[in-house]
Amino acid sequence: MTRPRFATPLARSRWAMARWLVLAPHADDETIGAGALIAEAAAAGRLAGVVFVTDGRGSHGAQGPRDLAETRRQEARAALRRLGPQTPTPAFLDWPDARPPLREDEGWRRSARRLGSLCRRLQVDAIAATSPLDPHCDHQAVAALARDVARSAMRPVEVFDYVVWAEQHPSGPAFRTGVTPQGPRRLALAAHRSQMTPLYGDGFRVPDRLRRMPAADLLYPARLRHAA
Repeated sequence: MTRPRFATPLARSRWAMARWLVLAPHADDETIGAGALIAEAAAAGRLAGVVFVTDGRGSHGAQGPRDLAETRRQEARAALRRLGPQTPTPAFLDWPDARPPLREDEGWRRSARRLGSLCRRLQVDAIAATSPLDPHCDHQAVAALARDVARSAMRPVEVFDYVVWAEQHPSGPAFRTGVTPQGPRRLALAAHRSQMTPLYGDGFRVPDRLRRMPAADLLYPARLRHAA
């Protein structure tokens, strides 16, 4: 995976005191792609929330456990607690896994309105979402959703992309979180047992290259034009 040679420390940028909302397509993406940001922002009292967008049922196919969606909710909550005891209670949009709504659908608009309201209520300054370069329909949909929310939030909100699957990182400027201890992050990923072990039968397993998480996260500004 190609990473930029230089990234501006987030702590030395205009976003040093930002309040963050993290959007994760699936439970485990938050730890793999934004675990350091979550831990850092939560410890500083600047994590407004974490939102899991899909129900995660697609990881084990049609023959997967009937209660997989609830299992993944529980794993998500446990992972956040391991990233930091100050993390807020997560929210869940429950989109069907691997079947995101179209932007013109009411389900999409309803989600955008809900997140826009959350941004106003919690005074969100920045949204971290998966990169549109990630080769997965849910990750690309969440990138687009974050941009729609920021444009319609009725307050200045910047979008930053984080990479989970893409081999090539975005071009342009990058920001780097502080270094966080690896132990809690590894424990957080281990909380996603349905994705890390065969406990729930045949299904998706987080590959080794994603289990080797860096000590700091990279964030890439989307550079949006906000509505007046």
